[in-house]
Amino acid sequence: MTPAELAEVVLTAAHTVLAQRGLNRAMLPEQTAVERPRNAEHGDYASTLALQLSKKVGVPPRELAAALADQLGQTVGIKSVEIAGPGFLNIRLDAAAAGQLAQVIVEAGEEYGRSDRLVGQSINLEFVSANPTGPVHIGGVRWAAVGDALSRLLRATGAEVGTEYYFNDAGSQIDRFARSLLAAAKGEPPPEDGYAGAYLTEIAQQVQSRRPDVLALDDAAAQEVFRVEGVELMFAEIKSSLRDFGVEFDTYFNEKDLHDRGELELALERLRQQGHISEADGATWLRTTHFGDDKDRVLRKSNGEWTYFAADCAYYLDKRERGYERVVLMLGADHHGYLGRMKAMVACFGDDPAHNLEILIGQMVNLVRDGAPVRMSKRAGTVVRLEDLVDAIGVDAARYALARYSIDSPIDIDIELWTRATRDNPVYYVQYVAARTASVGRNAAEVGLTRGQPTDFHPELLDHDKENELLKALAEFPAVVATAAELREPHRIARYLEDLAGAYHRFYDNCRVLPRGDEEITDLHRARLWLNDATRVVIANGLRLLGVSAPERM
Repeated sequence: MTPAELAEVVLTAAHTVLAQRGLNRAMLPEQTAVERPRNAEHGDYASTLALQLSKKVGVPPRELAAALADQLGQTVGIKSVEIAGPGFLNIRLDAAAAGQLAQVIVEAGEEYGRSDRLVGQSINLEFVSANPTGPVHIGGVRWAAVGDALSRLLRATGAEVGTEYYFNDAGSQIDRFARSLLAAAKGEPPPEDGYAGAYLTEIAQQVQSRRPDVLALDDAAAQEVFRVEGVELMFAEIKSSLRDFGVEFDTYFNEKDLHDRGELELALERLRQQGHISEADGATWLRTTHFGDDKDRVLRKSNGEWTYFAADCAYYLDKRERGYERVVLMLGADHHGYLGRMKAMVACFGDDPAHNLEILIGQMVNLVRDGAPVRMSKRAGTVVRLEDLVDAIGVDAARYALARYSIDSPIDIDIELWTRATRDNPVYYVQYVAARTASVGRNAAEVGLTRGQPTDFHPELLDHDKENELLKALAEFPAVVATAAELREPHRIARYLEDLAGAYHRFYDNCRVLPRGDEEITDLHRARLWLNDATRVVIANGLRLLGVSAPERM
């Protein structure tokens, strides 16, 4: 019996109790939930439904709990129900009902953990976006891992998701990039406001191989060549780096297209129609202070140039016009000042900032060795690149390490820890269970042990404490996935997997799956193999949500 099935049983029991007492069944919620008690001695699951209903139906909570307990006690699969405190229901399943979950999981396979919790939501998820003036740095890599995991979680819970990378390829930073490339090609120092790093020389050389005549042009013409060709090459490198990291975007959006298609003018006209545009000092302003911003924002300068914020407005409108109901932006720690103006901008368009826009702010990442920050990249100056992190600890460890922590927390990634093949390395600890469950399956086949048909499965035999502990951990997975998606917290998946790995290790150490020597294969061996294979399914499903492999051998 899964937690969702048990919750439905509890709700059905409440329906019966209210009907027996002539009470209004419309008071019942459409759905309820059961939770795993912190203390295992309090049962397998707990329900607070009696407390929730008490005031609504005018029955003391313990009296209502007693009636629910009597009703639930008649349900097949429920071993006992105890009343605790003011009206909590502590529920214990019998071994057969609890153990049946192993079969449910194995038969569901990759579908186990998925739900329709967010069906109907259309979400545009933008992450990693950066100026195409250098390689992806370690801060952007965090968003690559977390953003990709979040997109997987949202899709697993039924949302329609479009992932997007926004290239800021218009404006002064691109001019500085082009001037820096031209200087590198000439063997000159970068401009005072330009970019530094060996990658500039590499790109400049690639541009020259494409256009051998570039340095024969006047500086203005040469700079334009380096701008066009250099940005294209930088785009290609960024996409390739992310692809090697396992991150592909549905859309790569160029800021320049907003300008070329006239979308900034369209956004300005839409905001003017809403009555939030003013003209002052020769500039065009958006009255964001009407919606809580600390100052109004310039959209077009007195010299006719558009501001970055104008492009932000046009880009938001473009997303909404493409049919996305909710726009989610994942930004770095230096963007806190961005929140007020963006929320106000959404309101100026007539949208609801609380519903149509969501901004997630993440903290910094450091790569450390022996407790000291590492500055590995000569190619990108002092910046640690995506490739530096992957070279140091590998793709799986990097993705897991970056997704394992709440985005509110700064991270120090210890190279020695994350490359260690020991149980104190979290990704190794979890992947080892993936490999061990696969190994048990292979060894079982060698001795002739198979799960057999579902009719050969006797879940009632899974009555050992460690089997019950593992089953309860497996049962939590769908709720963890749903919560992680709703709260935008992929780290919940990683922490859950580590808890599940611990439960499996304790099961493995106390409950032998394979027969010894010439020992006869029994129904208990088969039942435990179902449980072993169910664990393999959940570990693999959880790691897949993080974009991490579930190896069969280590």
